[in-house]
Amino acid sequence: MKKVIIVGAGILGASTAYALAKMGAEVLIVDRQDQGQATDAAAGIICPWVSQRRNQAWYRLAKAGARYYPELVQELMNEGETETGYAQVGALCIHEEWEKISKIEERARVRKADAPEIGDIVLLRDDETRERFPLLAEGYHAVHISGAARVDGRALRDALIRSAVRNGASLIHGDAQLLYQLNRVRGVSVGEQRYSADLVVICAGAWATPLLYPLGIHFKVGYQKAQIMHLKVSDQYDTGSWPLVMPPTDQYMLAFENQKIVIGATHEDDIEGYDTRVTAGGMQEILNKGLKLAPKLAMSTLQEVRVGFRPFTPGFLPVIGAVPDWEGLITANGLGASGLTVGPYLGSQLAKIALDMELDIDLNDYDLRQAMDVDQ
Repeated sequence: MKKVIIVGAGILGASTAYALAKMGAEVLIVDRQDQGQATDAAAGIICPWVSQRRNQAWYRLAKAGARYYPELVQELMNEGETETGYAQVGALCIHEEWEKISKIEERARVRKADAPEIGDIVLLRDDETRERFPLLAEGYHAVHISGAARVDGRALRDALIRSAVRNGASLIHGDAQLLYQLNRVRGVSVGEQRYSADLVVICAGAWATPLLYPLGIHFKVGYQKAQIMHLKVSDQYDTGSWPLVMPPTDQYMLAFENQKIVIGATHEDDIEGYDTRVTAGGMQEILNKGLKLAPKLAMSTLQEVRVGFRPFTPGFLPVIGAVPDWEGLITANGLGASGLTVGPYLGSQLAKIALDMELDIDLNDYDLRQAMDVDQ
């Protein structure tokens, strides 16, 4: 039985641990519980098919991630994990201009040819759009994508970890440091304790770079701060089955059960360190954009604000694979704003790399060397 240590228990680490434990590996998860973990803050929109991003490697990964979700969630449900935060509620891609809506519809129909999981694609006039999401302002037309889903990152991560532990994995909290000899990683130390393994998998997101410094590797992982607001609306609304809302701006709006509405998020690049503060400027940006879309939210109750750091690698494309010139070490990173879309699927691929299984992706598309400088 292969012994694998996973450093980092966000959506990527949790998914990798789950897949490995299910396949019979001996798994240890080490997590430092840093404030600002992207998964802990994020509410995910699973609807990559209408994206205007032109990078085909990213789209292939995001499309596969969306397709993987129903299978994964059903597996978790079969194990008793009913609180995954996932629901296929559909999406409203909204715009004030009918011509723009028509172009979104056309893009979705073209992509449906190799992604039937998109489901039904329906054009809605503004009154029909408000029927689906009553809080919206007047004047927004929509394309409704029935196959789209929402997910609560925190709930899904917790479900994955619980299931991994039920299947034999262990979880400890602490600051992991790599143990290595010559060009082989042997395990990790956590405080005074040492843990050996056949393989170490780094899933540390925005905190991955310092882990690899002692190996002479500069892992080029940057991060972007996101602030996300959780609101509660009047009991008159039954929000549990409302579709998610994708406006033409960089914001989003998600409805969950119990009158919860999530709006956001900020995209803050010029920050110093891991600044987890909720800022007045961030709240102003979210509210200005959110209340323009849904003015009725002005009377909602502010429940909480979450802060997370999205990890990015060069080219804004995830990287994955065995660390060059080192044995016993693999990693993935750079999931960015698509973390909840691609994280579970990418975790399944990391597990296959760990167990020397055939992959479902072409590693050349996500080459780790694009994000690494190695000291000679």
